[in-house]
Amino acid sequence: MNEGTPVRRPGGRSARVRAAVHQAVTDLVGERGYGEFTVGDVAARAGVADTSIYRRWGNLEALLTDVALARLNAQSPMPDTGTLAGDLHAYAAQVAREITGPDGLAVLRLTVALSNRGEQGLKARDEFLAERTEFIQGMLDRAAERGEQPPDVLDVLDHIMAPMYIRVLFGAGPLTPDYIAGLVDRLLAQP
Repeated sequence: MNEGTPVRRPGGRSARVRAAVHQAVTDLVGERGYGEFTVGDVAARAGVADTSIYRRWGNLEALLTDVALARLNAQSPMPDTGTLAGDLHAYAAQVAREITGPDGLAVLRLTVALSNRGEQGLKARDEFLAERTEFIQGMLDRAAERGEQPPDVLDVLDHIMAPMYIRVLFGAGPLTPDYIAGLVDRLLAQP
């Protein structure tokens, strides 16, 4: 490397700014709701200049989309317990931890709001759904390779994922371990 070439450090200032801005957005969505804050509010909360946000993201909508995609796509590793039932139980428990964690509800609300806000929001929604579907399909394919009879990926979304998201979004009840296990067991018991 020659002396005139700047050294880029992964995890340096840029990563710290991105993390601070993402957390500020998540906190503001949780406290105030979607559409109830400005770039200036995010910058003040994150301890950065407004210009830093505009330079990196261009506008608030692009920033919100980036936050939603980053948070929703940060999945835990695919469970591999050796059985479909074990994998689905482990995956459902992982998702429940993610969506009931400190930022879970805010990120879900942000994603729902963005999906109604034009092309960037639709792109975020579509990317999230595609990634979740691919992840689940990987578990189902592995089960089929072991000789098990897995359900369709849409059945997993409809019978396990959707009820958990609805409960969290609408405060319709806690995601207890028994409730989550029941969702998986009912799906697997279907003919």
